[in-house]
Amino acid sequence: MGPPDAILGVTEAFKADTNPKKMNLGVGAYRDDANKPFVLPSVRKAEEIIASKKLDKEYLGITGDAQFTKLAAELAYGRDSEPLKAGMISTAQSISGTGALRIGGAFLGRFFQGAGGKKIYIPSPSWGNHTPIFKDSGLDVAHYRYFDKATNGLDFAGMREDLNKIPSGSVVLFHACAHNPTGVDPTPDQWAEISRIAKQKNFTPFFDMAYQGFASGDTVKDAFAVRHFVADGHRILLSQSFSKNMGLYGERVGLFSVISDSADEAKRVDSQVKILIRPLYSNPPLSGPRIVKEILGNAELSAQWEKEVKLMADRIIDMRAQLRGHLEDTFRSKKSWSHVTSQIGMFCYSGLTPDQVDRIRSEFSVYLTRDGRISIAGITSSNVEYLAKAIHEVTK
Repeated sequence: MGPPDAILGVTEAFKADTNPKKMNLGVGAYRDDANKPFVLPSVRKAEEIIASKKLDKEYLGITGDAQFTKLAAELAYGRDSEPLKAGMISTAQSISGTGALRIGGAFLGRFFQGAGGKKIYIPSPSWGNHTPIFKDSGLDVAHYRYFDKATNGLDFAGMREDLNKIPSGSVVLFHACAHNPTGVDPTPDQWAEISRIAKQKNFTPFFDMAYQGFASGDTVKDAFAVRHFVADGHRILLSQSFSKNMGLYGERVGLFSVISDSADEAKRVDSQVKILIRPLYSNPPLSGPRIVKEILGNAELSAQWEKEVKLMADRIIDMRAQLRGHLEDTFRSKKSWSHVTSQIGMFCYSGLTPDQVDRIRSEFSVYLTRDGRISIAGITSSNVEYLAKAIHEVTK
């Protein structure tokens, strides 16, 4: 019998709890202020348009819906991206971000040979699924420093030192925005320095962008790191997900892309990506990408979606502010909680210890992962004070 999944196991324990005040802060899925799943109105409209077309259910090609992959790549890289216009970017529709990472891992496992062997360097900490994805793809996983527990912020000095020690020519994974689990991102100036180091060391950057638009409410701002690296001439790999920013969790819509040195090389890469995908799942799902391309390809729907993304991001930002306010003003906590509002995105690395997480679960029925990661999306205006009280009681 294998061990339960660290995140999904939290949800199972939450479901079994009978406390009416219980809170599930483990799962990374957006909830509205009534703590209900939120289907974006733009998604509903897109579904109505699609239904009216009475489309068939034929197989997609191995790399998916061509119009979807085009629009998704434009969202990530920008319509004026030089590599995109030059045909240097190979794209493949994926089974959300997880699937994009796995395609990328399999591609690297088959074709990449760096100075340090088949190894990928990821931040410490990183999303819990990164390590098994890349290990199962045939890669060794190593780490570089990222989070400073003393400040609950970015350990930029440690990150910079470790990046400089990584063997030249290595693959290095970066979170494009709203780093999971910490919610801590480099500043634009820090990203520029990271890009300089990566260029000097001839790294192959692999970006995981699961939260474009969902972090700040601005899809262009959240793509800064990706676009800056591309403008600096890096040949990046990229994983995209539409789970968060369009609320398409169960539709499993994502995109894997990789930049080559030429349009001719991109065609060769595309052929090999197809060979990798064929024995994995043959071809991707149909319904989700139809929704995405209907939204991104319709100016009116796209504008509406951008507003809805900002609405979701703003609610999370507001919950951060309310949580910090209750901790500092209502309960007069003597600890610093500035990191609650300085961090960004769906998750907050609270600083709670595993023992404090156990206490908050047993005494208050508040469920989160033992590393102290809180899903801000699970907080509402009606339970934020209860959460602040629970955190205060276990940390005072």
